[in-house]
Amino acid sequence: MHPMGRVFAVVALFEAFTWAGLLVGMYLKYHAAEPITAGVALFGPVHGVAFMVYVVVTVLAAVKLRWPWWAAGLALLAAVPPLVTLPLEGWFKRRGLLSTRLTSDS
Repeated sequence: MHPMGRVFAVVALFEAFTWAGLLVGMYLKYHAAEPITAGVALFGPVHGVAFMVYVVVTVLAAVKLRWPWWAAGLALLAAVPPLVTLPLEGWFKRRGLLSTRLTSDS
């Protein structure tokens, strides 16, 4: 795996982890007998930063690894619904998109 592919995989995992933390925090805030707001207070800002880092790393990976346009677009869209960056990262790994791509002129 290319080093940029590894960075993308780690950031995708972290983005999904913070999404999960935020979802648990929102559940506890809105559905617990006594509202617990600490989860949202912690994971809200952390997930916001993770989301922005994921977007930047996705663009950098798309350029560095020469992803086709559809892969870059799909990777950016994957950050919106909860936890979709995890299966996307696995699929990209299986397709070889996290490795150095060979071009026809190499």
